[in-house]
Amino acid sequence: MCGILGIVAQTSANQILYDGLLVLQHRGQDAAGIATIEGNTFHLHKGNGMVRDVFRTRNMRALRGNAGIAHVRYPTAGSAIDHNEAQPFYVNSPFGIVLGHNGNLTNTEQLQQELFLEDRRHVNTNSDSEVLLNVLAHELQANSTMRYRLDIKSIFDAVSGVHRRCRGAYAVVAMVAGYGLLAFRDAYGIRPLVLGSHQTESGTEYLIASESVALDTLGFKFIRDIAPGESVFIDFDGNFYSQQCSENPTLNPCIFEYVYLARPDSVINGVSVYETRLNMGENLADKITREWQQHDIDVVIPIPDSSRPSALQLANRLGISFREGFVKNRYIGRTFIMPGQAMRKKSVRQKLNAISVEFKDKNVLLVDDSIVRGTTSREIVQMARDAGARKVYFASAAPPVRFPNVYGIDMPSRNELIATGRSDEEICREIGADRLVYQDLDDLKAAVRKTNPELKYFDASCFDGDYITGDVTSEYLDTIESAREKNSKVNTDDDASQLDLDLVINQ
Repeated sequence: MCGILGIVAQTSANQILYDGLLVLQHRGQDAAGIATIEGNTFHLHKGNGMVRDVFRTRNMRALRGNAGIAHVRYPTAGSAIDHNEAQPFYVNSPFGIVLGHNGNLTNTEQLQQELFLEDRRHVNTNSDSEVLLNVLAHELQANSTMRYRLDIKSIFDAVSGVHRRCRGAYAVVAMVAGYGLLAFRDAYGIRPLVLGSHQTESGTEYLIASESVALDTLGFKFIRDIAPGESVFIDFDGNFYSQQCSENPTLNPCIFEYVYLARPDSVINGVSVYETRLNMGENLADKITREWQQHDIDVVIPIPDSSRPSALQLANRLGISFREGFVKNRYIGRTFIMPGQAMRKKSVRQKLNAISVEFKDKNVLLVDDSIVRGTTSREIVQMARDAGARKVYFASAAPPVRFPNVYGIDMPSRNELIATGRSDEEICREIGADRLVYQDLDDLKAAVRKTNPELKYFDASCFDGDYITGDVTSEYLDTIESAREKNSKVNTDDDASQLDLDLVINQ
């Protein structure tokens, strides 16, 4: 999970990109970077940390030019501690290209070999994004006209070449020196990418972003989602071009975007994230009504923040009181960047504090967006008991997470997922709850389709193990899990960086 931006403006782009990264900060807090272009010169600044920590006034002044791209990184491939793997990436041959990528390639190793043995290109990091950049650079060179010149046809042909070679999930923004801003999305449409515009006296400005909320807050009008397999090119004079560059594109958005990743005020693939989460709560309430008619729930309490809409609608549908039982400390780093399980457990207590009056002598239903490892869920259940709850029930707005996500969410290995190999009853005992209610996968899909009935397919691989790209096998999962284990032995705990999807702290 990362956040990307690309802009062709009529005035300086640096402040717009910085403000946009702040809006997309929830998509990655590991590293941030901005690249702008002035004439044919790229200006680039990036580093590890949050946006507010990476950029200082002197850095912003150096980012000159009216066009640029930006990126917030959450590590999915490569090393979380290597500042060289912050994006955007740059390559000087053949044209000078900078690129930012959200997603994860599933054939990175094969591409690395092809780049070295056939394309004569050296990849300097372990990042699949640098691999993607070099594949794009090679395809641009291969499709360029005489004397290595580019036109619209050769640019779109190059993207078609990228689609033929790269597997997995990728939403991309890139700039080509002397030409313009390029953006494209994988043929399955797994990761989101939206297009917006702004009319000025000097002409039209275009902004491309991971989520529509970036367009809203920056004063851009939402135009549409960039389609799966589609490429958009905007030259530095502001001329707009688009073309479908994949032979058989299909829309299969990652359903976990709606559960957890995206901000509730975003609209992705025609779907309001907020409305979807309300629908999830309704479906959970209906399941409780069907399967637990004699429930004794006194109060429904959300685990802040992204579960709040689901919890509110669940409570309304059941006619049960909705209360805020946890107060969140917003001045602590997100749990997923905390080193090791012991620090994560400590961070939960630092981040959330129970309001005892809402728990004392009550049968409480806690609602979270999902349960991944279960470590944080277990800790929160215990917090509710310590605050005086008579019984603690737990509801998840998402189905059991039983499989790793390989398309851009760094979910744990199968042996770290609490739902792998366990029944719902066993999971309930593991987290210490008195009862556990999971969302059914069909109900989750229905919750999204209710907002946009035209959506037919989803990537729900972390729930059902169905990897839509068709190249993810048990052997592949064994390989990436082995690499994770190897890296964990090399890195110290203080260097570990892993998304803790058990605790939702969207900022």
